[in-house]
Amino acid sequence: MDSNALRAIIERYPRLNLAHLPTPFERMERLQAWLGVDNLWVKRDDLTGLGMGGNKVRALEFIIPDALALQGDVLVTAGVIQSNSVRQVAAAAAKHGFGCHFGMIVDRVSEIDRDYKQSGNLLLDYLYGATHEVMSFRDDRSRRLSEIAARLSTEGRKPYVVPYGCANRLGAMGYLNAALEVAIQAEASDVRLTHVVHASGTGGTQAGLIAGFAALGLDIEVIGVDIDAEPEGVHRRVATILRELAIEIGLDFASLERRIIVEPNYSAGAYGVAEARTVEAIEIAAKYEGIIVDPVYSGKGLAGLVGLVRQKRFTKDDRVLFFHTGGSPAIYAYRSLFPEFT
Repeated sequence: MDSNALRAIIERYPRLNLAHLPTPFERMERLQAWLGVDNLWVKRDDLTGLGMGGNKVRALEFIIPDALALQGDVLVTAGVIQSNSVRQVAAAAAKHGFGCHFGMIVDRVSEIDRDYKQSGNLLLDYLYGATHEVMSFRDDRSRRLSEIAARLSTEGRKPYVVPYGCANRLGAMGYLNAALEVAIQAEASDVRLTHVVHASGTGGTQAGLIAGFAALGLDIEVIGVDIDAEPEGVHRRVATILRELAIEIGLDFASLERRIIVEPNYSAGAYGVAEARTVEAIEIAAKYEGIIVDPVYSGKGLAGLVGLVRQKRFTKDDRVLFFHTGGSPAIYAYRSLFPEFT
């Protein structure tokens, strides 16, 4: 399949231009020198624009048109207190005249700063006009979202449920598009990428990249760094979406499933908790590249890349792309990670 054929598949679906695309594709010269490697790039999806950016904006380019077509008036979703996904959904809702109501999971992250509930993403949710109700991590998310939507319907609203993490087949179309974008940028820069490393949790980003590169005939290994401390769950979520994308683009699911790689060793043992390697990743990204990664997602993804470099996972000829999925607002809720500052 060539780029035009993949683009034609993507264009089957209505799409809103919510993101500032293409996002930059840059060499990380100072960081690669610090690591002692020669071929390290970054894809800046922290700069997608809407709602302070992040990977979910790409997914929402395809989800919001569906909500508009169904004449919804309130977007319903869920996430933790400092959810990057909720923040981007709330921003998209504000931009297109929807209400936004989300289930706020209050018991998943136990180690929090004093102002964890008043800063970062949650402050932005408030500014974008989102409202919330309390949920538990132990709740069945899909059932609770359905219950919330049903209640809103009885109140005369027209709810549209945005899945947790914007992770479904429709949202993953945004990352088929991202794979195409990366391929075009790499070719224009005369870079033959061999690996892409990124933070992986709900699965849509990794599934879209795997399917997109496979459709284009590119032998690029996509390594998702588990941020949930449950690599089997991450693998399962990626596979679920990948199965649907395989049907979409006419590829064999079994061959795509073999491409799923989930790196399990950089989750810090729990979702929303950072360890020394995460903090190191945050500090070196800022110090050497002027880039902010967050303690929950992109910081763990970059920590995984650094760890894999140190383990000699890549050869001197490999060309590695760190896919920065965003999340910078969350860093303000984790100031205690930097005691010399606080």
